[in-house]
Amino acid sequence: LMSLGMMMMPPMVISTPFKILLFVMVDGWQMIARVLSMSFH
Repeated sequence: LMSLGMMMMPPMVISTPFKILLFVMVDGWQMIARVLSMSFH
């Protein structure tokens, strides 16, 4: 099922949401770290 869907879609369609998700996750972690460091100080 997964490979069949991957063959139909171009690689860019697959990689773009993953890149966005990765950026959101990294940004989220930075925000959490900032809030934690502010609460400790």
